[in-house]
Amino acid sequence: MPRMNGHAASGHQGARPSRQINVVLRSHETYGLGASSAAAQQVDYPEPAGAARQAPAADPYAEIQKEMEHMVGMEGVKSLIYEIYALLLISQMRSEAGLSGGAQVYHMIFKGNPGTGKTTIARIVAKLFQKMGLLSKGHLIEVERADLVGEYIGHTAQKTRDLVKKALGGVLFVDEAYSLARGGEKDFGKEAIDTLVKAMEDYRSQFVLILAGYPLEIEHFLLTNPGLPSRFPIQIDFPDYSVDQLIQIAELMAKDRDYSLLPQTVFKLRSHLMQEKTATLYSFSNARYVRNLIEKSIRHQAVRLLNQYASASPGRQELMSIRPEDMRWEGKVKQPGELG
Repeated sequence: MPRMNGHAASGHQGARPSRQINVVLRSHETYGLGASSAAAQQVDYPEPAGAARQAPAADPYAEIQKEMEHMVGMEGVKSLIYEIYALLLISQMRSEAGLSGGAQVYHMIFKGNPGTGKTTIARIVAKLFQKMGLLSKGHLIEVERADLVGEYIGHTAQKTRDLVKKALGGVLFVDEAYSLARGGEKDFGKEAIDTLVKAMEDYRSQFVLILAGYPLEIEHFLLTNPGLPSRFPIQIDFPDYSVDQLIQIAELMAKDRDYSLLPQTVFKLRSHLMQEKTATLYSFSNARYVRNLIEKSIRHQAVRLLNQYASASPGRQELMSIRPEDMRWEGKVKQPGELG
């Protein structure tokens, strides 16, 4: 069972692994595993050892790579996405050569704390599978327990089947999947699990199921369902971001919105993140927490500028700058007259 840890190195960030596969790819519709008519018309001379095919006119991985290269960290995750792409491409080449493509299962388990990029990578996986012809639509249906579990006997199975049908041709992403097994034998969550397992058989190769959640809870969930681990051959660990990575994410988020963090602001943010990660070891929400801080600081900056420039307009640099006083977070209750 392949397991990738997000700290595993895959080379420089954003760069494709050095082993590159070149192959002639036809139009988007010919990415399936069947041999093309063009290939069938070619004279079947043996290829010289080490011969390389012409580079593809439209590389289906190029857009995926471009999307991932802006993502901070996650080197191990990016490496596994490339492995999946390589496997799909080589399967096509084997099929064209008259070799068995092999029946692969692509259902996955994503293990990680909140804000570690699980949903973003799920969307990228869906897009990759669509581009390579494995899925017809490549859309993502994101659900949680409340979307699957009904209020009476039979309701859960129907709700779950309806969501599976919506996901056909794409990816069904179940967040906090372990919550389906928390209610015991009489809980309707077990019915949702059973319905999902049956759907994996009934709609084989028509959709990809990804179960996601906290690492420890997902591990426990799999242990309580002995038949589940073998159905999810790809398990990906999404590690927490380091403080340096969170600072980089904060600066990118600000830059995307045409703001900039002053050095003093970065220093203040770094100190806070170090404390917060230590204090909330198992509940820290990583990039999600940073995004909330950036959005709050932008609101605080707006109020500050209105108060400072009641009868004038701030300059461009002032409009862009997030100062330390703009970067505030929930803490102790302020006393009257205390500055914040």
